[in-house]
Amino acid sequence: MAEDAKWYVVHTYSGYENAVSAAIMKAAENRRMTDLIKDVSIPMETVTEYTDSGEKTVERKVFPGYVLVKMILTDESWHLIHNVRGATGFVGADGKAIPLTEQEIIDLGVEHREVVIGYQLGDNVMVNDGPLAGFIGVVDELEPDNNRVRVVVSMFGRETPVDLELDQVDVIKE
Repeated sequence: MAEDAKWYVVHTYSGYENAVSAAIMKAAENRRMTDLIKDVSIPMETVTEYTDSGEKTVERKVFPGYVLVKMILTDESWHLIHNVRGATGFVGADGKAIPLTEQEIIDLGVEHREVVIGYQLGDNVMVNDGPLAGFIGVVDELEPDNNRVRVVVSMFGRETPVDLELDQVDVIKE
């Protein structure tokens, strides 16, 4: 298939999220459509609840009544989703499925991407994006989990620490 799979939001009856998720995957396997339906996810969050008996940690659905499906949208995959018991349809204008944007996928934490960093503390790097593009500096701090790197650049004769995203700097080959 030339088209890449995208994440779509499927509306479900309240409380049917797990059943719909399982039914979508089972239907995709039974109909040999696992090449179209790649993954199903129910975003969860860990919450600490305080009750009379003390505090307890529970997993809670971030969006009750919704399931996220990574799929290649075709007539067959659209009908598969619509025929699953408990699923009421896609979220979108006029019943048309609209895929989630890259930023929405990142914000929801649906896909976990491994960040490969080509530099480390003390390396000389060049800023490749933003107002400081072209400046050369030294990596002072790395926070891959937060997509952040602190680079010390020389501006107007002063050493200035600058916080950037990991992909805004390139290592300088020596």
